[in-house]
Amino acid sequence: MQIAINALASELRRLKAAGVKHVPVSEASLSALRHAVAGRRVEVSVADRAMVAAPVSPEPSRPAPASPPLRPAAVVEPRKVTAVQLPSAPAFTLPEGDKAHRWSALRELVLNDPHCRAQVRAGKKVVLGVGSLDAKIMFVGEAPGAEEEIQGEPFVGPAGQLLTKMIQGMGVKRGDVYIGNIMNWRPQLPLVAGQEPVGNRPPTEEEMTYCLPFLRAQVDIVNPAILVALGKTAAHGLLGFGTFEVLGEVRGKWHEFARRPLMVTYHPSYILRNPSNRAKRMIWEDFLQVMTRVGLPISEKQQAYFLDK
Repeated sequence: MQIAINALASELRRLKAAGVKHVPVSEASLSALRHAVAGRRVEVSVADRAMVAAPVSPEPSRPAPASPPLRPAAVVEPRKVTAVQLPSAPAFTLPEGDKAHRWSALRELVLNDPHCRAQVRAGKKVVLGVGSLDAKIMFVGEAPGAEEEIQGEPFVGPAGQLLTKMIQGMGVKRGDVYIGNIMNWRPQLPLVAGQEPVGNRPPTEEEMTYCLPFLRAQVDIVNPAILVALGKTAAHGLLGFGTFEVLGEVRGKWHEFARRPLMVTYHPSYILRNPSNRAKRMIWEDFLQVMTRVGLPISEKQQAYFLDK
């Protein structure tokens, strides 16, 4: 239960960073949460609790019973993550040759990197990017999730399936672009013996710093015309920690990474949490900028996607 509550707190912080100010929660859900945390020292920040909207009345005809206030002890602190001790970022030189040969050499290097392998739980996989080595567009996320560490491929879970649909909406196939993450392993979470971890956590600056050389090598091999950062954590990894506080400061604008144009937009999981036309349109407008810059044709139908009617 503690892991699930920590995952909830982490998700609330992610929503807040994405600009979401209210999350509707039913009275039944709040009652279940109060029961779960009763008598425990569970921590959630005041900012996280402030994001939760007033509970939905179970019967519109009658006012819901007053909810007892959360006791100071039933608060929630940010998840405690054990610091991962990593050496300096790896330095390496790929062999000469064509793209396929160099990418194959990089793949062997990453999959056999002792520090990457040490962070991967038994039965899971180190993850490298996939797609066309001649792609004009390269999408960059933050880290593998549960499905990704099983399959060893980025963006294959629900958010990845949505990203695939968004790419198809651009008029290209998933296999025509290149998709990768800054991180090559799923950031570790506190575990209960015999159980799978619940939720994901953003990678630390140290973790991303270690993996960035592998991402830079993929950028050099693929040589895309445009990079697209998906989400706040990925944007921090590519633009630098401390360069912005909320994603809205940099989202929808052109930046640069590795001497290439970089567009910053929301992570597809933002739409999974907030499937409104307004949210979809914000991301789609960023994609339209990418399509324009890379020279993809844009039809009237595509131009009008997710516009409120």
